[in-house]
Amino acid sequence: MNAHHQPPGLSNSDLMARRAEALPRGVGQAHPVFATRASNAEIWDVEGRRYIDFVAGIAVVNTGHCHPKVIAAAQAQIPQFSHTCFQVVAYDGYLRLAERLNALAPGDAPKKTFFVSTGAEAVENSIKIARAFTGRPGVIAFNGGFHGRTLLALGLTGKVDPYKLGVGPFPAEIYHAPFPCALHGVSVDDAIHGIELLFKNDIEARRVAAFIVEPVQGEGGYYPAPPEFLQRLRALADKHGILLIADEIQTGVARTGKMFAIEHSGVVPDIITMAKGLGGGFPIAAVIGRADIMDTLNPGGLGSTYAGAPMACAAALAVLDVVESEGLCQRSSHIGETMQARLRTLAARHRSIGDVRGLGAMVAVEFFHEGDHARPAADLVKGIVAEALRRGLLLLSCGSYGNVLRLMVPLTIEDAVLDEGLDVLAQAIETVTGA
Repeated sequence: MNAHHQPPGLSNSDLMARRAEALPRGVGQAHPVFATRASNAEIWDVEGRRYIDFVAGIAVVNTGHCHPKVIAAAQAQIPQFSHTCFQVVAYDGYLRLAERLNALAPGDAPKKTFFVSTGAEAVENSIKIARAFTGRPGVIAFNGGFHGRTLLALGLTGKVDPYKLGVGPFPAEIYHAPFPCALHGVSVDDAIHGIELLFKNDIEARRVAAFIVEPVQGEGGYYPAPPEFLQRLRALADKHGILLIADEIQTGVARTGKMFAIEHSGVVPDIITMAKGLGGGFPIAAVIGRADIMDTLNPGGLGSTYAGAPMACAAALAVLDVVESEGLCQRSSHIGETMQARLRTLAARHRSIGDVRGLGAMVAVEFFHEGDHARPAADLVKGIVAEALRRGLLLLSCGSYGNVLRLMVPLTIEDAVLDEGLDVLAQAIETVTGA
């Protein structure tokens, strides 16, 4: 590593000790590593060690760390102005980005878009809009879903530990239905029946404003929603006058091989939430929806001081350019096929690998003790993540039982680096699980 990039005298262990003194315990950290620079799918720490990044900032840098076009766009904006608050003095970057997303969103109906800063904000605003448009209070989310850490978003999130422990009560009129997952014995029929039971036992359909669903569950385990489920959910929504919100915060921006993951099902949602990959590392989130729905609230009902920040809008426009010019949807599909092929080869040798799945470059490996689906192997996954780190590969786990490895590489990763990372992953699995 070039000494120019390496801060003198810093070590990960010293910084971790300072971190423990300065930060609350609730701010987690998957790896005891402090970054000093990054490029595409590689990160270097303060000690000069290189890591292959199979996390991408949790599916944020889909265009890679420090993509030259994204950085150039943000840098060009900085000397012009850094902040006006769009609701006070507007700027065309915000407008142009909204127009791009309106054109990209699925469905023929006119769309409108506005921006906030985080995924949780986008989710909360989508619920606010849905309630205002329908005049109804109820929202149905799904077991295992993750929608953010603010209070309403936590109420929607379908996983208790660690997100909801000790911080209730949560907002009223939020209900959870089963999410279909054949691996764990929940069929599409079961999931739809679960919604119908809610209508019978908990809230009448005419009081439900929206369904909110991830087309691929993120934190919940990287389970793709079967197209049939999304189609039946759309039909159920139409039958009862309920809006369908697609939470595309982790799945959007070419991550699954299409701009929006829900496009794989042919379903057109009423509202889409976006964040993560949209800004290429700059914080920005979006709510896109049918124009008549989005126009429900009066002026002042939507917005935020930092929402749609000028640098973030410039970066996001460059991200969309890169997705198009570099064919990242097609690249995502290729990466996903490559990863799944390698992982299925490993699964044939290791009983502990119970499933390999994915949509585009949103790929998961689920581990069980002795292949028994009743015995999720979180300990194996924890060991694999630690062993991979020791060998220079960054990984994350997920799932309700912590037994899923999720792979979310930058979509711009070079083939040689992808292969190198998969080799390290194979070695880590061999070391932890045995041949």
